[in-house]
Amino acid sequence: MDLQAALASHRLLAIVRGTDADAALRTVLTLAEEGIDLIEVSLTGTNALTVIERARAELGPGRALGAGTVLTAEDARAAHRAGADFAVTPGLGEGVTAARDLGMPVLAGVLTPTEIVTARTLGAAALKIFPAAQAGGPACLGALRGPFPHEVFVPVGGVDEAAAREWLAAGAAAVGVGSPLVGDAADGGSLTALRARARAFRAVAEEAGR
Repeated sequence: MDLQAALASHRLLAIVRGTDADAALRTVLTLAEEGIDLIEVSLTGTNALTVIERARAELGPGRALGAGTVLTAEDARAAHRAGADFAVTPGLGEGVTAARDLGMPVLAGVLTPTEIVTARTLGAAALKIFPAAQAGGPACLGALRGPFPHEVFVPVGGVDEAAAREWLAAGAAAVGVGSPLVGDAADGGSLTALRARARAFRAVAEEAGR
């Protein structure tokens, strides 16, 4: 898949991490029903690989589905076998290179200019500013885009609805949103509330895309 194009088109990456595999699957499918087209399932969730496998079977091959918290080469291989299209990492390491070698584009976690340079060397398709809440806010994006004008930045971590709007306005390609969007749905919470949050975040993304 072309991860850069998908991020630029959809502007929103939903991050699902749950303690209940069945609830996590329902969360993924509900987000997809609400028109959120980029979804990541974190490998730190309960039975996450099974969630990815089941979600891939339900969604079919056309829906972009990623594996998050890919730390090791085995994480990358397992995510690939489960049907993930792309990998997301919290930092830089063998998970990045292994996923790349398997043909999975990588959204790699960075926080400093040195890490950005390293991520480029490792072949990351896009850069996850993580944790975004500690990165200095959307103003830091303008500073980073000076020396790195062509990089695709995606802030993740503590991005609520208001912050999402600010980061997108500052030039982020997309935002990655976990608990402010998913809430407790992946632990068995309300899917009705999840749908309302999904519509609110999707409206922010659509507004940014105009």
